[in-house]
Amino acid sequence: MSVSKDEVFAVVRKHLLDICPDIDAAAIAPGVSMKDLGASSLDMVEVVSCAMRELAVRISRQDLSDIKDIGGLVDRLHDAAMTKAG
Repeated sequence: MSVSKDEVFAVVRKHLLDICPDIDAAAIAPGVSMKDLGASSLDMVEVVSCAMRELAVRISRQDLSDIKDIGGLVDRLHDAAMTKAG
């Protein structure tokens, strides 16, 4: 299954809004961190877990540790999806 970065972003956005319904949907952008949007560390773990589950990919915590914003997460999830599809 090939997936675009836009599709991965949509998955992350959907789970972020499901888990943190008080976040302004218009504020979700690649250059913004989930923390800046008001997500707690537990919220962030849940968003990442749900997105990985939906995309059927696995990424180690170590590989996620240097991600600074939503765009970085989307890139990492997309890379994992493309590697799996490859």
